[in-house]
Amino acid sequence: MNIGAAARSSGVPAKTIRYYESIGLIPPAHRTGSGYRDFGQNEIDTLRFIQRARSLGFSVKDVSKLLDLWHDRSRASSSVKALATEHIEEIDRKVSELKSMRETLLHLVEQCHGDDRPDCPIIDGIAGA
Repeated sequence: MNIGAAARSSGVPAKTIRYYESIGLIPPAHRTGSGYRDFGQNEIDTLRFIQRARSLGFSVKDVSKLLDLWHDRSRASSSVKALATEHIEEIDRKVSELKSMRETLLHLVEQCHGDDRPDCPIIDGIAGA
């Protein structure tokens, strides 16, 4: 199937498929005699795997590691678990940062009168005043 059909089937936009190919995340697609990319079911399955991993927030670098583990039938599940555990820890750090940002913004919003005056604790807080 061509790249458009592969995009529809996998849920990965054609532009992203080209990008993944350009950075080596997926191997170059087979080409037809006229030079068009030709994707088979294995490539679609790989794109779906990548899409699911990316939707869980894995970086492209980590997706590459996951792909290697996926293709390695002699892998130890502990390797996969370690990668996923590291990712959970990173998510937890980000959640903590987001909560801190939210609390700071809530405090600034509570201090702002929201009226016609130019005084604004939100702007002052962002400016570090």
